[in-house]
Amino acid sequence: MYSKKFEHKTDIFFDLDHTLWDFEKNSALAFEQVLEEMKLPFSIEQFLHYYVGINADYWDRYSLNLVTQQELRIGRIRDTFELLEYATTTESMLEVGDKYLTYLPNYNYLFDGAIEILEYLQEKYKLHIITNGFDQVQARKIKNSGMDGFFQTVTNSELAGVKKPDAKIFAYALQLAKVQVQDTVMIGDNLLADIEGAQNVGMDVIYYNEHHKTVPVTLPQVSTLLDIKSLL
Repeated sequence: MYSKKFEHKTDIFFDLDHTLWDFEKNSALAFEQVLEEMKLPFSIEQFLHYYVGINADYWDRYSLNLVTQQELRIGRIRDTFELLEYATTTESMLEVGDKYLTYLPNYNYLFDGAIEILEYLQEKYKLHIITNGFDQVQARKIKNSGMDGFFQTVTNSELAGVKKPDAKIFAYALQLAKVQVQDTVMIGDNLLADIEGAQNVGMDVIYYNEHHKTVPVTLPQVSTLLDIKSLL
């Protein structure tokens, strides 16, 4: 149904977190290490019960420039601790956040089929990353997970100065890759940041719909990474 739409494409852009790199699994492991090391008085399950939704909300607001990077880093810890009724200092909360970002790239579970689909695609296309994550953290994730050899360029929001879905980050990525927008496809899991953002600049898209969300049937989508083979 969609394969004709992607004929003659030359460059594929991927989101990183939640698309190739299994953020939730790796994040849980990193926080488990932090909680154990700092001897915090609650389990990883209790912590994640609140943190996962709070973090997602902060990232949505961060992508829309409603909170700063610093507000994101402290706010998601502070709000989680409040719901856990755990009182501590700002310095301690910052320590939790800093340790988490240090440990996070040490855990590198990828989604099933990630390496296989990258190996398949690199035979036919130039591959790239566009991510809203922090520069040094994202670079370590890509390297430590064994994906650094696949990508011609990596664009992150710190380098571009703006975040998805802002058109400027996509323009920056296209310029860095030296490719015209009509020759590209963006693949990602976030309907606002990845899909609408890319469509607004004229990129074709494939929505990684792992959780089977209800979306228009006209939107090209896959529920596993290996399903991309049927489109590209």
